[in-house]
Amino acid sequence: MKFYPVLGVFIAMMSFTLMVEADVNKEVDKDANEKASSLIKNKSLLGVGRASKLAYTTTQFIKVDQFGYQNVDEKVAVISNPQKGYNNVVSFTPGKIYQVRNWDTNAVVFTGTPVSWKNGATHDQSGDKVWWFDFSALSAPGSYYVYDVDRKVGSGRFEINNTVYKDVMKAAMRMLYYQRSGFAKTAPYADPGYTDGEAYIQDKKCHFYDSTKIMPVKDLSGGWFDAGDFNKYVNYAWDPVLDLLLAYEQKPTVWRDDYNIPESGNGVPDILDEVQYELNWLLKMQNDDGSILSVVGTNHHENASPPSKDNSERFYGKATTQATYAGAGMFALAAIQFDAVGQKTYAATLKKAAISAWNWASLNPGVIFHNDEINIEVVNGQKVEVQNYLAAGDQEGGAPDWATGRKKYAAAVYLFAATGNPAYQAFIDENYTDNFSDTAGATADYIPETDASLYYTKTIGATVAVKNDILQMYVNSMQKGVNNYPSVSNKTDAYRAYISEYNWDTGKWESIHNWGSNVVKAHQAIVYLNMRQYNLDSANIKKYDNAASGFVHYFHGVNPNSKTYLTNMDKYGAEYSVKSLYHAWFGANPPPGYVPGGPNQHYKKNADCYLPNPPAGCTSNIIAPEGQPPQKSWRDFSADYPLDSWTVTEPQILSQGAYVRMLSKFL
Repeated sequence: MKFYPVLGVFIAMMSFTLMVEADVNKEVDKDANEKASSLIKNKSLLGVGRASKLAYTTTQFIKVDQFGYQNVDEKVAVISNPQKGYNNVVSFTPGKIYQVRNWDTNAVVFTGTPVSWKNGATHDQSGDKVWWFDFSALSAPGSYYVYDVDRKVGSGRFEINNTVYKDVMKAAMRMLYYQRSGFAKTAPYADPGYTDGEAYIQDKKCHFYDSTKIMPVKDLSGGWFDAGDFNKYVNYAWDPVLDLLLAYEQKPTVWRDDYNIPESGNGVPDILDEVQYELNWLLKMQNDDGSILSVVGTNHHENASPPSKDNSERFYGKATTQATYAGAGMFALAAIQFDAVGQKTYAATLKKAAISAWNWASLNPGVIFHNDEINIEVVNGQKVEVQNYLAAGDQEGGAPDWATGRKKYAAAVYLFAATGNPAYQAFIDENYTDNFSDTAGATADYIPETDASLYYTKTIGATVAVKNDILQMYVNSMQKGVNNYPSVSNKTDAYRAYISEYNWDTGKWESIHNWGSNVVKAHQAIVYLNMRQYNLDSANIKKYDNAASGFVHYFHGVNPNSKTYLTNMDKYGAEYSVKSLYHAWFGANPPPGYVPGGPNQHYKKNADCYLPNPPAGCTSNIIAPEGQPPQKSWRDFSADYPLDSWTVTEPQILSQGAYVRMLSKFL
C-alpha cells in the first residue's frame, strides 16, 4: 500500500503565519528562503473551532499548552527564535512586556517579563534561542491567551480549570477501541468516517507459521493491533497493559464509564473494559501447558484499508520464554485489579494463568523465536539457519536474554502481590539489585522493572530491608542522576521535557530523540510522578509534579514544532495537532487521540534513496524530518517505502499507554 502526505510543517511569524507545504513526492526548492517567502500568508487565527470576539494575530513562536492548565499547576509559555532547522528562515525576538489576557473580554489578568534561557544560548536539541514566561501565579479558572505587548501578537487560546484534560483523555483512550482486532467498528461508537466491519475473522483459524510442522489450528482472534499495521505481539503488549493497569490502580476515581465504547455504562471503568479486551486475547495465546505464543500476523508486509478487506492468511509464532514471563506478569497484575472491582471469577482465571505461565517459563529458559529474522532450528537432528518472515519487527528485541530476565523479575513481583507465595519473594530479594540501582533505578528506559520494584515496596509481607533499599536507591537516582531532577534544576532542556539514554560507548547519559521518543517522554514524566505516588522526599513533592507537567505540556504544543502530538484534536482545543501519521487504515486522516512515535533524529529515507539511481518515490530535499536538530526531526506525513515515515509518525499501543498513564495523574 502507498501512503501520501498531507500538510508539512508550520512556521509562524509576528503579524502573519508562514506555512511550508511540501508534497513529499515532489521536489522542494533548494532555496528555502525563496520558497518560504512565496508561502507567507496573512492570517488572524482566532482558535480553531473556538472563535473569539477579539481580533488579534497569533504566532507559533509563543508556545503554550494548547488545551490548557490545571488551576495550581506550573504554567510556563516558551517563546522561540529559530536559529537552526527548517523554520530558521524567519526570526522572532519577544518584547519586554508579556500579558495573560482573558479570551472573551481582553482584560489583562497577569503581566510579566520573559526570561532568556541560558543567557541567550542556542538550545542544541531544537536549534532555537528560547525565553520562558512564567505565569504560574494565575490560577483563576477561565479562557486566556498570552500576549506580547511590544510585538502585538499572541498565543492561541487555552483554558485554566481542573478538568481541562478530561475530554483529551477520552479521545486518547478511544484509540484502543479503533485498534481492536476482530471487532466491528460501528455507529454510535465509531466516529463518522472510521467505521469498519469485523476485521481478521481468519484469526479464528490461525495456522502455525511453519507449515512443515503439524501444529493445531487455533482461535487467536481479538486483542489490539500493535501499531500502524495489523499484527499482534505478546511482548509489545507488556508495557501498555502494565501502564494502563497501574494508571487505574494508582488513581481509580478519575476513570469514567462513558468513553463511548460498547462496554460503556456497564458499571466498570472503560479503562478496565479495554484492558480486558486485550487480556482475553492473551488468554487465548496461552497453551494448556502454560506456555504463551509470541505473535500473530501475516507472512508479508502488505495491509488493506479498511482492515476488514484483508483476507490474508494469518499465522502464529511459537511460544517463547520471554512472551510467557510477559504474560505471567500481565495476568498477575490484572488479577489484582479485577479482584478489586469485584470480578472474582475472572481474577481467579487470570491468577491461575499467571502461575501456569511462570511454571512453564521457569522450566523452559532460553526458548527464543525471532519472527522476522534468521533462527537456528533443529531439522532432522541438525542445527540449520531458517529465515522467518512473520509480522513486522523482531518481537524478541535485540537482547532477548536481558529482556526476558527483566520480565521475569517484574512477573515475580506481581505474582507475589497476587498470591503471597514466598518463592516469588525469595526470587525478588535475590535479584532486585540486578534490575534496580542508583544509576538505573529511576529511568524511563526501564519503567516496567522500576514500577515493579516500587510496587514490591508497598506489597504486604515485603522484606523490610529490601523495601528500604529500593526506595533509597530511587531517591538517590532521582536527585543525583543527570537524566533526572538535575536536568530540571540545571534547566537542561529549553522545552522543559528532558530525556536521555545511556551511551555505552561514551559511558555518559546523552539527550537522544530516537524512534519512539514520545514513549520515553511520557515514561520520564512517570519517573517524576512516582515520587508523589510513593511519598518520597515529600517536603519537595511539588517540584517533581512540576517537572512531570513539563512533559504533558510538551505533548500539547510546548515543543519546537508547536505541535500537539495527538491526532485531529481541533475540536478539543488544539490549534496545531497532528493531521497525518503512518497507519495502514487511516494514515492521512486518523481519528482524534492517536499518539505518534515522535521526533526521531536518526530518521532517514530508505537506503535505496541514496543509491545512484534512487526509486521514483524518493524526494531529494524534504524540509523535515531529515537533517534537523533532534527535537525538530518531525513531520506530519504518512508515507510507505521509500520514505518510511513509520520511524517518525507510526502510533503504537506502547506510546498510547504511556501517554494515558502520564495524563491520568493530571485529571
